[in-house]
Amino acid sequence: MSNTVQILFGLFGGLAVFIYGMNMMSECLQKAAGEKMKAVLALLTKNPVLGVLAGALTTAVLQSSSATTVMAIGFVSAGLMTLPQAISIIFGANIGTTMTAQIIAFKISDYIFLIIFVGFLISFLSRSERIKNIGLTIFAFGLLFLGIDTMGSVMQPLANSPVFTELFDKVSDIPVLGVLTGTVMTLVVQSSSATIAVLQNFAIQPGADGVSSVIGLTGAIPILLGDNIGTTITAVLASIGQPRNAKRTAAAHCIFNVSGCLLFIWFIRPFAAFIQMISPKGPEVEVISRQIANAHTTFNIVMTLIWTPLLFVMVKLVMRLIPDKKEGEGDPAEPVYLDDRLMAQPAAALQLAAKEILHLAFLVGEQLHLTTGMVRRKEEGQPAAGIEQRERLKGLGGKITEYLSGLFSAGVLTEEQAAQTAGVMYLLGDVERMGELCVDVTLAIEDRDRRKTKYSKEAMKDLEKSLKVIEDMYGVALQVLTTGDEESARKIRKKKEKVLDLDIEMRKGHMDRVSKGKCATEMTGPLNDILHAIDRMGNCCVNIADAALDKVDLNYFNATGSPEELTAKE
Repeated sequence: MSNTVQILFGLFGGLAVFIYGMNMMSECLQKAAGEKMKAVLALLTKNPVLGVLAGALTTAVLQSSSATTVMAIGFVSAGLMTLPQAISIIFGANIGTTMTAQIIAFKISDYIFLIIFVGFLISFLSRSERIKNIGLTIFAFGLLFLGIDTMGSVMQPLANSPVFTELFDKVSDIPVLGVLTGTVMTLVVQSSSATIAVLQNFAIQPGADGVSSVIGLTGAIPILLGDNIGTTITAVLASIGQPRNAKRTAAAHCIFNVSGCLLFIWFIRPFAAFIQMISPKGPEVEVISRQIANAHTTFNIVMTLIWTPLLFVMVKLVMRLIPDKKEGEGDPAEPVYLDDRLMAQPAAALQLAAKEILHLAFLVGEQLHLTTGMVRRKEEGQPAAGIEQRERLKGLGGKITEYLSGLFSAGVLTEEQAAQTAGVMYLLGDVERMGELCVDVTLAIEDRDRRKTKYSKEAMKDLEKSLKVIEDMYGVALQVLTTGDEESARKIRKKKEKVLDLDIEMRKGHMDRVSKGKCATEMTGPLNDILHAIDRMGNCCVNIADAALDKVDLNYFNATGSPEELTAKE
């Protein structure tokens, strides 16, 4: 096998181990953090400075600014976050992603296999899920450095290659070439952390004098600037097919990095001198990795300090680039908030699922109100419309269930999150059942006008009274879901007793009217079916309130707003 092939295999193999280790570390850190991720996400609703902090912390956990950016785009498209909040998250994500470069700059080659072994032991011997995930994080951390070490060893022959030496001399003299090189590398790999790791490894290779770097800091900085531009492609791809605010968030990410490149490219030598001043001193090949990491961090901190006070300018700029456009109304029974791209971030995905369940609950509430109105106003309806509504509600519920099942199959949930997801699915089942029963009652009432015999006025009045109680119960159940108010839950149980009393009174009243000839005997069966459905609707309301208090973490639903706010947004 030729040296060139061996170098290519070693480079791509080391890069693969590095990216795998980085992704594994991200997943295990998330599991170890568990529900603490929600505390970070809670900062998103505060001011821009806290938004920057939340973006930095989230990226530090996820080990990927691209993942944080995709999360911000998903949240802004779901309405969980405003455009200014999302943009401030992007600013923080650019700072948080520099942690990887800072970690890589540590020289721990002699301890790589010890770290891998310790991580393996902890994960293998521990019975605690959290400790096991910490062990896997350490194991992944070792893999990350194993990949770096592999790339570094195969790059040594390249440092003596006249072709590469001449190429990097040109990059130092013509910074635009370095920017283009970094941009293309990151576009291909889809990870600025990976391409910066490659850059750091190549930069530590000694030149002809054995002391200076083969590329030097002034040659590395343009490539670093290009890496920052290339990473924006992930945000652009994530925004395709999303609402306009999501596209604006991606545009803000591009503007942040491109404007930084356009600013810093004119000051590469002074910038390099400043980085050398604040970095550790020593032979260039020994300190340049840290210098590149410091340049990466300084670039993003400076651009964040520039843009954070000018957040309103950024918002106006992206609003002008992507103006509002009148769009047709979509199908209200289609998922509005679910985003498959956030499956890898379960804390965020569960919030979107909670938001979607409230969307479904809102549609069910509309159907319940329509059913009560039909009885009150004695309006006629079309059976086909009721059947269509049943299928729409059932379809939306099925898509939410599929999304939650996807979280289980992705293997990203902690035990606590898995229990929460199961509780959310339990609650979803009652919301779906409530919708189906609503449609059942609607169809039964619509069918009255196609019969030769009809319900009496007294029967319709009793039905209206029962449905009104159910409507009140359902509204209170959603209130319990978003507030966790135990007193409201007790009210629902009392109202359920009232529904039972009304059921008994209606059955007695009907039989009395049958005996007096006011109601036809053949109406007894259909009326019993309606009353049974109403009784089950009352049970669903009680179940929703009980699940909200016992099986579900209400923080997921609190983050989505109250039923009144949800109604207003819809």
